[in-house]
Amino acid sequence: MNNGPISKFIEKHYLHFNAATLVDAAKAYRQHLAENKKMLISVAGAMSTGELGISLAEMIRQDKVQVISCTGANLEEDIMNLVAHSYYKRIPNYRDLTPQQERALLDQGLNRVTDTCIPEEEAFRRLQKHIFQIWKEAEENGERYFPHEFMYKMLRSGVLEQYYEIEPENSWMLAAAEKDLPMVVPGWEDSTMGNIFASYCLKGELKASTMKSGIEYMTYLADWYVQNAGDEGVGFFQIAGGIAGDFPICVVPMLYQDMDMQDIPFWSYFCQISDSTTSYGSYSGAVPNEKITWGKLDVDTPKFIIESDATIVAPLIFGYVLGW
Repeated sequence: MNNGPISKFIEKHYLHFNAATLVDAAKAYRQHLAENKKMLISVAGAMSTGELGISLAEMIRQDKVQVISCTGANLEEDIMNLVAHSYYKRIPNYRDLTPQQERALLDQGLNRVTDTCIPEEEAFRRLQKHIFQIWKEAEENGERYFPHEFMYKMLRSGVLEQYYEIEPENSWMLAAAEKDLPMVVPGWEDSTMGNIFASYCLKGELKASTMKSGIEYMTYLADWYVQNAGDEGVGFFQIAGGIAGDFPICVVPMLYQDMDMQDIPFWSYFCQISDSTTSYGSYSGAVPNEKITWGKLDVDTPKFIIESDATIVAPLIFGYVLGW
């Protein structure tokens, strides 16, 4: 693969410390794909609101990722950015806001994520009226789907096209829907759309059983891993920590220990972008070697941890993998 200006820049300048690890991890990612092995990307934090879709969508289109695990927030926030981008409000001085100013943002229907406010009416409610109809139609037909499958249905239906405010090519969820990319969304219930779905259940307008559950996501991922791991395993690229990473990485020890599949391969590549502190007992901050003791990684698995800001690091690695 030829290197473009971004790849050449990081190879020339990123020579030590976290910068050097970034380059090593990116090269190993390329090598992993060159060996015809598959890659899972897990997406935590507020990466969709950080517009990761600009680079992640191209990774999806070019088959540089074969399965995604993401939080419910990232699932919906990419679509919210797609349909309501001009209504977002950036607040560069967010560190200086008083509690009274924060309340004023709430009263304006602006929900803040660091320096970016998501507009409730144009983002949350705009999606709500369309996704409810899709949920309701499935229930009336006796059908059940995963959260991401409902989102795919909404995107494919074209009902949101009237609202598009960014280039569709910069939406990773659109790219995923077009590919029908396998996905798991653990803990979806704590997202805005998950809360809204729960409210309809409380009001008796929907049944909880219409939405497939986290256990079903785990069994879905287990089946996918068995079918796609081959003899050498799947790679694991983890952006930040939390349930988006913790949930899918457990599928390997479950298959090995609980399903007694002695020949199931460990994850065959591991990289995490994290700013979590190891010594506080956080799993998100655990060094990769700890995962060996849990039957997730093997002794010779390529392992990288980049202790930095994922909004800076992830697009650079994706750019390198894409040859930009």
